[in-house]
Amino acid sequence: MTITESSTGTATAITVRKVTGRIGAEISGVDLSRELDPGTVAALRTAVNEHKALVFRDVHLDDAGQERFARSFGELTTAHPTVPAQEGAPNVLPVDSEQGRANHWHTDVTFVLNPPQLSTLRSIVIPPYGGETLIANSAAAYRDLPAPLRAFADTLWAVHTNDYDYAVPQEGLDEEARERRSVFTSITYETVHPVVRVHPLTGERGLFIGGFAQRIVGLSAAESRDVLRLLQSYVTRPENVLRWRWEPDQLVLFDNRITQHYAVDNYDDQPRRLNRVTVAGDVPVGPDGSKSHSVKGDASHYTPLP
Repeated sequence: MTITESSTGTATAITVRKVTGRIGAEISGVDLSRELDPGTVAALRTAVNEHKALVFRDVHLDDAGQERFARSFGELTTAHPTVPAQEGAPNVLPVDSEQGRANHWHTDVTFVLNPPQLSTLRSIVIPPYGGETLIANSAAAYRDLPAPLRAFADTLWAVHTNDYDYAVPQEGLDEEARERRSVFTSITYETVHPVVRVHPLTGERGLFIGGFAQRIVGLSAAESRDVLRLLQSYVTRPENVLRWRWEPDQLVLFDNRITQHYAVDNYDDQPRRLNRVTVAGDVPVGPDGSKSHSVKGDASHYTPLP
C-alpha cells in the first residue's frame, strides 16, 4: 500500500497488488474521474516504473476523462501518425476489431523518432470470450539474455518502419483490408533505434524491438530476421507476459518504453473495441549514450519533440 498526500492535505491510500511476478499490478484507491493531485501521480509513476503495466477497474470514464488521466503524465500525442482519430477527439485512437486486428507483438509507434512513453487502453466493447491483451516486460527479457548475447545486443541498432513485409501479401487482402493498409502506410516512416534502450527514469535496459523493427543495421535481411527472432523469443517468454482478460469499465496503463503488447485474435467475429490515448515520449537512448535518428517521415503533427 502506498500513501500519497493530496494538494488539500488529505491522505489518499493507493493499493498496489501484483498480478504476476514480473509484470502487472492492479491499482485501487484512485478515483480516475477526478483530476489527480501531484502526490497520486507520483505514486502511480513509481508503480508503473516497477510493474510496467497497471490495471484499473470500474473507471467509468469517457474519452475526455481518459485524456485527462493520460495528460497527468505529460503532453499527449494525437491519435496516430496516419490512422484517423475518434471523431471529435483528436487524441483518441479507436482500436476496433472491425478496422483490423493488431495480433502481432509490437511497441506502439516505434517507427517515429520519439514514440509514446505511456499508452492507455480503455474497454469500450468487450467480446463474451477471448480478446485478451498480452503485455511483455522487455527489461526482464534483457536480463534473461545470456551475458554474451546481452553484450552483443548492446551494440545493435534496428530500422523501424510502418512500411514492412506483412505476413499477408497485398493481393491476398480484400478491398477493405487493402484500404486500411494504404491508410496506415500513407506516410512512410523509418527510424533507427537502439536494440537495447535505456529507460530515462529507472536506468533499466530493455529490448526495444517488436513488429516494426525490420532490419538490424549492418546485417542482411536474412541475418536480421534470425537475430530479431532470437531476441524476440526472450521478450515473449511466458514468465515475462501479463495476459489480461478485459472486462467492462477497465483501463490499462503501460510503459511503452519498456514493454511490448499483443491483442489476441481468439474471439471469432465478435466485436471488440478499446480506446487508446498515448503520452508523448522522449528520443530513445542506447547503452553508449547515442540517440535514435530519423531516416524518413515527419511526425511533428503526431508528437512534439522534447
